Amino acid sequence: MNQKTTLHKQEPFFNDNNKLLMSEVISAFSYALDLTEGQPAGHCIRCCWIGMHIGRKLELDEEVMWELYYTLLLKDAGCSSNAARLCELYGGDDRSIKTDFKLVNGQNTTDIIRFVFEHAGVGESLGSRLKKLFVLATNGDELTNDLISTRCERGADIARKLGFNENIANGIRYLDEHWNGKGKPFQIKGNTIPIHSQIALLSQVVDVYFSLGGQQAVFDEVSERSGSWFSPDLVNIVKSLTKDVDFWKELSASDIDKTILQLEPEGRVVYVNEVQLDNITEAFGMVVDSKSPFTYNHSSRVALYSYSIAINMGLDEKRCRWLRRGALLHDIGKLGVSNAILDKPDKLTDDEWNEVKNHARYTIEILEHLAPFSELSIVAGAHHERLDGKGYPYGISADQIQLETRIITVADIFDAITADRPYRGPIPIEKSLQIMEGEVGTAIDKDCFETLKAILPSLTE
Repeated sequence: MNQKTTLHKQEPFFNDNNKLLMSEVISAFSYALDLTEGQPAGHCIRCCWIGMHIGRKLELDEEVMWELYYTLLLKDAGCSSNAARLCELYGGDDRSIKTDFKLVNGQNTTDIIRFVFEHAGVGESLGSRLKKLFVLATNGDELTNDLISTRCERGADIARKLGFNENIANGIRYLDEHWNGKGKPFQIKGNTIPIHSQIALLSQVVDVYFSLGGQQAVFDEVSERSGSWFSPDLVNIVKSLTKDVDFWKELSASDIDKTILQLEPEGRVVYVNEVQLDNITEAFGMVVDSKSPFTYNHSSRVALYSYSIAINMGLDEKRCRWLRRGALLHDIGKLGVSNAILDKPDKLTDDEWNEVKNHARYTIEILEHLAPFSELSIVAGAHHERLDGKGYPYGISADQIQLETRIITVADIFDAITADRPYRGPIPIEKSLQIMEGEVGTAIDKDCFETLKAILPSLTE
């Protein structure tokens, strides 16, 4: 990365001549969902490619295809909401647990038992591991139901927050239902399951197994689950695609994200306006804050502080609105960090601390998938850089740190100190300001800090 060039790259503001497609925005943010689920980058996008081809084979009408398109891209929208609970139940890395769980046939008792023994309390004391195994053995079905319900309901809520209709929300809500009625959490079956949900779950399995073992692995797995997880008719459609060379070639293509934009039904293309872009960033801020109980509403508070500091420092309204979006998304990279680390009450090891530091780089990588967010990705992702050059992820110093990043940094540090954390309780405001005072000029910009102090009475009263 060329820091001096990239860190000062200018981004055009949103305007009528620079129209932004809804499909561009949602497909870009789907990379954050892939991180949370422990899936290879582009998982949701590849599922969209698979599912839209199934929809075409079914000759679904344009409106249903449009709903299917966004159901596929947003199928994992609720994935962060059960991460902390999953980590608590099993211990270990919630992302790797989620990754491996996608290979489990939930209707195969042997598969379930093997999964529990391979993941519950691994690396913990014998007593701790036995306790986890006992809880999962005696309450496993109920706990799994709750985990899936939390995830699906939250995902549906996120879709509504983004402005999508109930068909798309329900497509996400019923994602884990199975054809034979033995799915979760509602145990509905057959064609009472929305077609959007049926196709999304099948597409997910196809992508996971294609990544593992290619077309043959897909053929074997969907055949085994035909009539149980999936409608035999849908499985036959997937089998018919095994002869389509171009379909599989594109599924492996590095530029599939561009191809996906062409799959949105032409008559239903949606352009994003300023209000919608605000709603989208707020929705994905909610996804981030759902990752850990210790970060609940963190993004929205940092956005409030950042916006207020920027206004009071004389930035124009348009730039302040733009900055607020960056503040809402500054921690989106934390979706790629295990809750075993984020929620750890003890001191982190060096390796764990390095994992935490990676979140800033992940933020940049996620946001730069969307071209109009190119500058914003740097502004948001550099919030742990320091004026003295001792920050991360790139170790840049004062002359390369933009004012907007300095504002987010001050807001982020203030909220982190005053909020509850796994290793301590919240620190009172006056004490927090004293701590921050000691970092002025090295980590914290003086003008930004003085502005924060001036506006705090109106923000905390």
